[in-house]
Amino acid sequence: MAGRSQNLPRLRPLEPIFGATLAALVSCGSAVATPAPDAYATRLEPVYRRIQGWVDRGYYSGAALMVAQGDHVIGERYFGNYGPDTEVYLASAGKWLAAATIAAVVDDGRVSWGDPAAKWLPELSGAKGRATLRQLLSHTAGYPDYQPAGRPRDTYQSLAESVAHIVPLPAEAEPGAQFHYGGLAMQVAGRMAELATGKDWEALFQDKIARPLGMTSTHFTPVDTGEGHAPMLGGGARSNLRDYARFLEMIAHDGVFRGRRVLSAAAIQEMESDQVRRAQVDPEREFVGRVRGATHRGVYGLGEWREQIDAHETAVLLSSPSWAGAYPWIDKTCGVWGFFLTHVDTAAAARTGFNAFYSSPELAMLVREAVQPTDHKNP
Repeated sequence: MAGRSQNLPRLRPLEPIFGATLAALVSCGSAVATPAPDAYATRLEPVYRRIQGWVDRGYYSGAALMVAQGDHVIGERYFGNYGPDTEVYLASAGKWLAAATIAAVVDDGRVSWGDPAAKWLPELSGAKGRATLRQLLSHTAGYPDYQPAGRPRDTYQSLAESVAHIVPLPAEAEPGAQFHYGGLAMQVAGRMAELATGKDWEALFQDKIARPLGMTSTHFTPVDTGEGHAPMLGGGARSNLRDYARFLEMIAHDGVFRGRRVLSAAAIQEMESDQVRRAQVDPEREFVGRVRGATHRGVYGLGEWREQIDAHETAVLLSSPSWAGAYPWIDKTCGVWGFFLTHVDTAAAARTGFNAFYSSPELAMLVREAVQPTDHKNP
């Protein structure tokens, strides 16, 4: 089925996230004087064709894409059997939502990024107990990436149950020593936030993020029992296109959503900053090296990848990709944010070796090329 366009709503301007950062970069379009959305209909066709090709080859039963620049949504299209109300399990694209929820608890002063896990969970001893909230959300805590296969199957419906299974696991490294991308440590971070606020995770997410943004179709529970959706914080959220777009709009506006502050500017800065720090990491083997050829070590913030950085090591392309294909991103080089919503058919992908995790980020570059004027092409 061919892609279907929808009416394109106006958004508040995205200027607050740019400022000096843009001046240091090769421009790919003005974040202030953005052309009308219709001007991009033809420019975005290569993006739509790429997605349609994936759907036609059976990798996805459907998909949805929203792209915004300046104060307009410049593209919203649906493919295959997807529509505006289609809800999909986000896999790792939910990590960004989870980190933002905990950032809101930090904003409230209930927890600190430097709190060790043992402060709230004394049953976590040794290196696991010394890992800080910051390290738990940046994959530098030294925890195993995931539970040992099938012991137990990690489809937990509560963080209390999840943490109980984490307690007996041995640490794999000292906190801050190694970067290992995974989801298990995030369970501990979420449980710390639960204990600090007296609310369960779903209630906390709804209170701090979903309701303020009007995300009526986004939830972390119940957790789907299919492969790849759990642990709950790292892979259990579900949403639709327009809901998650509201979240990205808030992040792109430096924590403000249509006049209401949801996260502090300090929280946004913390999430986007290099949190790998001195941890051992091979950037060429990690996601950013695989998809961008990047060699910088500061590959991760809190719940989000730092795909590209500028000369001052400020992140200018941020994302939270998932193995299933869902891919939200913010591209500060051209004042754009976008969300590609889909869920891979693993059997169809396996027949040709298609990898959704590494393929979806291509859309960010196609969009960047589409919005930049011809006299400002990146070298």
